[in-house]
Amino acid sequence: MFSFDDYREIIRLIKETGLQATYEEALQRDSFIIMRHDVEYSVERAQALSKVEESMDFRSAYFFQWTNNSYNILSRKNRDILTDMHERGQYIGLHFALNGMTDIEMIKSRIVQEMEMLSNMLGFEVRWFSIHRPSPDVLAANIKIPGILNAYQDEFFSFCPNTTPETVLPVKYMSDANHIWRYGYPDADAIGSHKKIQILTHPFAWTRQGYDNFNNFKTLIDEKYLELINSIDNECKDFAQYRDSFIKE
Repeated sequence: MFSFDDYREIIRLIKETGLQATYEEALQRDSFIIMRHDVEYSVERAQALSKVEESMDFRSAYFFQWTNNSYNILSRKNRDILTDMHERGQYIGLHFALNGMTDIEMIKSRIVQEMEMLSNMLGFEVRWFSIHRPSPDVLAANIKIPGILNAYQDEFFSFCPNTTPETVLPVKYMSDANHIWRYGYPDADAIGSHKKIQILTHPFAWTRQGYDNFNNFKTLIDEKYLELINSIDNECKDFAQYRDSFIKE
């Protein structure tokens, strides 16, 4: 369920409906399907998934974190990737981490601050945000900020505690969190049974091969391991003599 071919089938089904929409477009429609990606561990895997979309003339929203220990969105390489994705028509947003904050007004203020900084550093306007691991209190607050769209505001997401796949809500929400499709799988039946849909994927889970959870994490860690080796090699001339010793067979 997590190969690029599986993803192409989901995109094919969405395109067949003609309901693909951005968040702004969804505000003006009675029916829509929003595709969203929260980028947790790998900018490179997000870029790879975006190229799968582009091959099918499809664009969606990719949300990146400021405060993620696994990647730095302002490194030269990652900034180039985000700029390239933006120029190819993908929508770039902020994936906001609460980091223990519970005061709603403080959260709103920090979201605005981070979005302004991200827009300034990337050189294009960032207008959308999603919240990383939102608490029930934050979802219930239905955060709305002038000039900015929240992926979890009530036009795009129906908050309901104890939701099950059978729960009927104004907006159908499906997510691949933890390598498990929660609240339903976006197959033809699910996509055809709801007027308003938001689908969330996490790009680190998707590969050409479509690994199970264990092997997906294994290959991801191997990629990050090699990334660290290359980063040290690029920055430290004395590392070259040791580099081959750290390359896994």
